[in-house]
Amino acid sequence: MEEIINVFPRALRSLCRAGFQQGIEAEEIRLRTGRPVMVSGRGFEYFWNQRENSLQKHAEHSYIWKEADMKETLSRMSQYSMYALEEELRHGFFTIQGGHRVGVAGRVVCEQGNIHSFRNICSLNIRVARQKKGCASKLLPWLIQGDSIYNTLILSPPGAGKTTMLRDCVRLLSDGAGTIPAKKVGVVDERSEIAACFFGIPQNDLGERTDVLDACPKDLGMMMLLRSMSPQIIAVDELGGSKDCKAVEEALFCGCKILGTMHAQTIAELQEKMYLADWLKKGFFGRFVFLEVNREGERRFLVYDERMRKLC
Repeated sequence: MEEIINVFPRALRSLCRAGFQQGIEAEEIRLRTGRPVMVSGRGFEYFWNQRENSLQKHAEHSYIWKEADMKETLSRMSQYSMYALEEELRHGFFTIQGGHRVGVAGRVVCEQGNIHSFRNICSLNIRVARQKKGCASKLLPWLIQGDSIYNTLILSPPGAGKTTMLRDCVRLLSDGAGTIPAKKVGVVDERSEIAACFFGIPQNDLGERTDVLDACPKDLGMMMLLRSMSPQIIAVDELGGSKDCKAVEEALFCGCKILGTMHAQTIAELQEKMYLADWLKKGFFGRFVFLEVNREGERRFLVYDERMRKLC
């Protein structure tokens, strides 16, 4: 968290250090010009209360984010060179030291139908990068197939922890865990969320045998890894369009295992996705892992096989 605190204006830095000592696990920090600073985590929302110098669940006496705060913070985040972030900003986000991803909103400048840049940025959403080493240790035994793993999809609605679970699976597989010997793992990190690279260097621990393609489109990245890095497992976050699916199939036909995530909340929703219907018929994936979050913010997983029979 210190990397995030250090980019804030001085007045907010002291509030942050005091508030986070309460044991609140922040997942997102929302900064909107003219609005209260908001922190969310485990299904709850908090505001920076200036009088109490702490996080509160009500907006009274909260810190209001100013235009000057936005300018100072963006300067610090970009290390005083917004020009250096222009390429990342075309995708609507950038990554700061520590691997924290910052989403942006404001005036979009388009040229010939393509996003060229952002102007008058008025909202930032800082997604706090946090490793939870060991969170996949109970899941991994359900994925084992011989000395490797089944082709696996981790599924949930947004914010339920797909990427966190994927990240820890990569780390465990790369270093070797249980009956599985260490594997060469290739990661296509299109949104810089798995490895959380900063100037090309992963900020998260993905194991000793992991190679990362950062900020690379998933379909292109999977093909690049197959041609150049001879991975035994390819990990990819948020599979979606037809190009992604064609790349997955090509990787499978090359004998590489796939460990991916996808947005889906139920089996019915999964079966409605056109490109997955064919995968289900052909049995491409041997494991489907659904993540759930209860009202207290606790997470659990349900595992199904290729015929959608519940295993746990």
